[in-house]
Amino acid sequence: MKRLFDLIFSFFGAIFLLPIFIVFSFLVWFQDKQSPFYYASRVGRDRKLFTMVKIRSMVVDAEKKGGESTSNNDSRITSIGKIIRKYKIDELTQLFNVIRGDMSLVGPRPNTINGVDVYTQLETKLLSVRPGITDFSSIVFSDEGEILSSSLSPDEDYNLLIRPWKSRLGLIYIKNKSILLDIKIILLTILSIFSRKRTLVYVNDELRKLGVEEYVLKVCERTKKLMPAQPPKL
Repeated sequence: MKRLFDLIFSFFGAIFLLPIFIVFSFLVWFQDKQSPFYYASRVGRDRKLFTMVKIRSMVVDAEKKGGESTSNNDSRITSIGKIIRKYKIDELTQLFNVIRGDMSLVGPRPNTINGVDVYTQLETKLLSVRPGITDFSSIVFSDEGEILSSSLSPDEDYNLLIRPWKSRLGLIYIKNKSILLDIKIILLTILSIFSRKRTLVYVNDELRKLGVEEYVLKVCERTKKLMPAQPPKL
C-alpha cells in the first residue's frame, strides 16, 4: 500500500509542480549556463546506491570545493540557490526518484556513503526502508543551514548537533510507520513552509502520541540551543 500511495501521489505531484520545475531549472541554467540539475550518490534501502536528483542550488562541482554539510553562509550557494534552499525547491525533483523506486515520499533522509560509514549498529536500521523526501527531522531541522552557519567545521558539527536527533527521529518513524502517519507528515511538511513555529508544536503533539521520550520532545521543540550529543546506540 505504501508503494502504491507513493506512486499515485508522486505522479500527480510531479504534474502539478511541473511549472515550478521548469521555471527554476531555467533560472539556474541562465545563471551560469550549466546544467540545472545536481546528481548525488546516496545510500538507499539495504545499502543499495542510487543517484538522487536535485535542482542545483550550488556552484558546479561544489562537492570538490568543500564538505558534505552546508551552512547558510556557504560561499558555494548561488544567489538563486538561496531561494531554492529556503523553500526546499531543490527537493521537489526527488519525486522522480520516488517514481523510480529509489525513494519514498516519507522516510529517513538518504545519506552519503561517508555518512553511512560512521553509523552505529542501531543507526543501520535506517537502511531497512526506502529513504524519503521528508520525515519528522526534515521539519525539526529544516534550519540545518542556519544551525551550521557559524561553524568552522560543518561536517563535524552536523555529527555532533544534528545527526543524533535526525537518526532518533528516523528510527521513531520506522517503528511507527503507516500510511496515515505518512499523510500527516506530508501535510506538516507543507504547513512548515508557511509557519514553522506552529508546525513544530504539531510535530511534538504527534511524537507525544507515539510515546516518544521527553528528552527527545524537548529537543524537537527547538526552543533551546542544540548541544553535542551521542548518536543512538544499542
